[in-house]
Amino acid sequence: MSKKIPLSEPNFLGNEKKYLNDCIDSGWVSSAGSYVDKFEESIARYTGAKNAISIVNGTSAIQLALKVAGVRPGHEVIAPTLTFIAPINAISYLGAKPVFMDSDPCFNLDIEKTIDFLKTKVQYKNGQNINKDTGKIVQAILPVHIFGTPIDLTELVQICSERNIKVVEDASESLGSFVGSKKIHSGTMGEMGCISFNGNKILTCGGGGMILTNSDEYSRQAKYLSTQAKDDPFNFLHHEIGFNFRLTNIQAAIGLAQLERIEEIKSKKDKIYKFYQELFSNKEDIDLISPYQNTESNYWLNIIKFLNQELQKVAIKKFISEEIEVRPIWHLNHLQLPYRDSYTYKIENAPVQVATSLCLPSSSGLTDEQLFRIEKVIKAL
Repeated sequence: MSKKIPLSEPNFLGNEKKYLNDCIDSGWVSSAGSYVDKFEESIARYTGAKNAISIVNGTSAIQLALKVAGVRPGHEVIAPTLTFIAPINAISYLGAKPVFMDSDPCFNLDIEKTIDFLKTKVQYKNGQNINKDTGKIVQAILPVHIFGTPIDLTELVQICSERNIKVVEDASESLGSFVGSKKIHSGTMGEMGCISFNGNKILTCGGGGMILTNSDEYSRQAKYLSTQAKDDPFNFLHHEIGFNFRLTNIQAAIGLAQLERIEEIKSKKDKIYKFYQELFSNKEDIDLISPYQNTESNYWLNIIKFLNQELQKVAIKKFISEEIEVRPIWHLNHLQLPYRDSYTYKIENAPVQVATSLCLPSSSGLTDEQLFRIEKVIKAL
């Protein structure tokens, strides 16, 4: 039997072992050490962010960024219903409530509907934004750059700036994705952006995350709170409730080695996307989801959309029988048991997308033989 083709697995072909051994030999393996500093500096330089703060994982990065952005118990945060549940849970960790928004044709937050919601359903009064239906303060918006496809947030950020709504981007899946001719990195358009280094991402530390921000004050707060809010580390004085959210030196070492090869990894991802693009170019019943014009995607995961749900079910069964890992996209969050009573706004596209779409193998290490096996299944469909 042929070896199973994974959906998205890490690629370790650089200095990972060398840097890990350096950590072990030096004894700096925990949440302090030279690799933490180097990794933060390198991510900031690559993304164009002024500050990068390493965090234990992407979910904690979002939780902390939202807290720094002023999200408090009873507040509302606008978020897409079509995303992994982690950013939605991060909202709940702070005692806030999600306001679920629909998705656009690229599966990202529907910007037009979000702006319509702000203009028709949210009253701006005395520096606060009040949801007319719930009476709660809308404190922030949490757009997610889905599957590595970056979305241009220029118009939304401008409106939010005028109304004092904070924009915290979930760029967990989109390291290496850029918007516009000026190549603005995802996660750097709003007040803060958050990256994930989970094992299935384009760059991994085995876990880990990062907060990006151009604000020195937000950076200071995030680093302070992520290190147990130490006001006097010698005498162990803490004036606020902090978190144990810092990335370890070992993880940062792996991340730094991975980042050194990001252009090589992106090039391989681009090759895989173009393979799928050609494969589906003449298929009437299957479409490959492509990024927006004037953007550069990292092609973290490649998504296809079928004409109907029955074709999706047939495809899943066929891929699994051939030892090829695929998966449907996430169950919509406003339908998840903990969030069924949440506020929703004009959710129309997302249910169809979930019912008819499929994630294809997209590992940067996919071989020609594996791509040929995938191609055979597609042609059989």
